[in-house]
Amino acid sequence: MIPASASACADHNGTVASTMLAPPNAEQTNNPPLLHNMIAGGLGGGMGDSCMHSLDTVKTRQQGAPNVAKYKSMLQAYANILREEGIRKGLYGGFVPAMWGSLPGTTIFFGTYEFTKRNMIAYGVPETLTHLTSGFVGDLAASCIYVPSEVLKTRLQLQGRYNNEHFHSGYNYKGTWDAIKSIIRVEGWSALFFGYKATLLRDLPFSALQLAFYEKFRSTTQTIVGSRDIGNLGELLTGAAAGGLAGVITTPMDVVKTRIQTQLDSEVIKAAARSPAIPSSSSGGTKRNAVVSSSTKRPPVKVSGSRKQIHTSAVTFSQVRNFEPPLTTAKEIVKIKSDSMLQALRTVYKAEGINGLFAGVGPRFVWTSVQSSIMLFAYQSILKFLDGAAETTVGF
Repeated sequence: MIPASASACADHNGTVASTMLAPPNAEQTNNPPLLHNMIAGGLGGGMGDSCMHSLDTVKTRQQGAPNVAKYKSMLQAYANILREEGIRKGLYGGFVPAMWGSLPGTTIFFGTYEFTKRNMIAYGVPETLTHLTSGFVGDLAASCIYVPSEVLKTRLQLQGRYNNEHFHSGYNYKGTWDAIKSIIRVEGWSALFFGYKATLLRDLPFSALQLAFYEKFRSTTQTIVGSRDIGNLGELLTGAAAGGLAGVITTPMDVVKTRIQTQLDSEVIKAAARSPAIPSSSSGGTKRNAVVSSSTKRPPVKVSGSRKQIHTSAVTFSQVRNFEPPLTTAKEIVKIKSDSMLQALRTVYKAEGINGLFAGVGPRFVWTSVQSSIMLFAYQSILKFLDGAAETTVGF
């Protein structure tokens, strides 16, 4: 997702200055160059996402495999993934596409957000409406970058390591490039935008809520301390509170988004189950729930009437009799067949109750709060550095 920036412009001292309404075409001399906002935003967003990626992986496992006992609690899931799959391919699976989306995505977001905000404020639009609208526009502009990366990231996070013996998601890509080639060749370019609508319906309200909460929390903190400068701790805490609260509220939409981007068609599973079992490279026998990569030449499994045509490179299971009950596969999870977010939420609620709608809420709360805190703090620190460097250069 694209985290929202501070709703006020940073002055040359690195603090967040309250935005003043100005008449049309009024010059806002305290605004840093948009390029500085874009650089600071991209680096800040990348830092926040990098620090919290492992927790995002835990959240994805809990949402994509809600019936797996070892992923029920956040700490248990984290420990199990770390022990069984390691850091690079386990907890940090899907990190490469995450950065592909985070760095350019947050750069575009901050540039669009600041540009929209400044122009709306210059024309006297109320601040709250300005912040909401700017967040929506910024997120929409960046969505063409981060949605494809979300599909890749989410599938690789759910899959874990290649030939994962500890969890069988239905995907078994050798890496990021293998996933890209397999998805495009078999499912088409459009598959990279699976869940586009659901992602926007999650991220647009998240950005709007985060902005509104951040403004309120920061204003309250300024009143309490009696100063516009609330200090580093104040900046960290207000950013964390805003991101965490917005993250919890939008968790049901996040669940729907994750299911849409990772679910496997039941007809595909049935068709794949009728195919011969795949020999295991290690034992010479059949590999349970095995999946082949894009390099394996197998005909695609086509399902008439389905919105997705998934190749056996993405979902080829061995004989059905080789499934083991303790391991949850995609066939045990309720399928989302509607393009309507409300209908999708209703489907999950009927099948899994309130716990299903808020699956992964723990790691999502921690992820959004800490990520938001790190991102906003890094954003303002980098912006302060860039503005200071620019002033020094001009003065010299």
